[in-house]
Amino acid sequence: MTIHREGYKILLVALFLVLAINHAVFRWLSWPDWADYTVLGVTVFFFLVILQFFRNPIFTVSKNPKQILAPVDGKVVVIENTHEGEYFKDERIQVSIFMSPVNVHVNRTPVGGVVSYFKYHAGKYLVAWHPKSSTENERTTTVVKMENGVEVLFRQIAGALAKRICWYIKEGDAIEQGAEFGFIKFGSRVDIFLPVGTKIVAELNQVTKGGRTVIAEWS
Repeated sequence: MTIHREGYKILLVALFLVLAINHAVFRWLSWPDWADYTVLGVTVFFFLVILQFFRNPIFTVSKNPKQILAPVDGKVVVIENTHEGEYFKDERIQVSIFMSPVNVHVNRTPVGGVVSYFKYHAGKYLVAWHPKSSTENERTTTVVKMENGVEVLFRQIAGALAKRICWYIKEGDAIEQGAEFGFIKFGSRVDIFLPVGTKIVAELNQVTKGGRTVIAEWS
């Protein structure tokens, strides 16, 4: 387990605030001891909450071109046929995974191949489970073309608390299945759009692990 690079600056600021607040409380305020230690406990808890949000587990990805892996840790909240209007402009199977603030927020590619399309969209900050968040919230859309010619679209979506989407890919990049491609800060959602007929093995409300849980399989 390591700390993700997106958390370095935020954690330094948080640590400075914790130290500054407790220095002021213990040195300048004439409070009872129990009040001093209550402030210490609350501020340390605050720092640990932020620290756990940026944890980055280390593991080996079991690559399989016949499987689609979960892009993030979270819970499956949508499995349905829907019209994908940005790139494919036809019917696709949508699988959506919601991440709470306590989940690991590293984003991983569900399949390997070449990035054939990428676009960032500015937008709103509706709650991540809102039906319109997929088309109205701040988001990125990535399409990866696999060696067999099949294209898979996945979309980072900001939520009510997520005010920054980070990505590390661009069109033309070759990426491996399970590789890190982005990060969304403080709660969010990722949608995957698969060809109709793809065998979905995930279930609604299933807990997923990014880069490890199998979402779907090619027949």
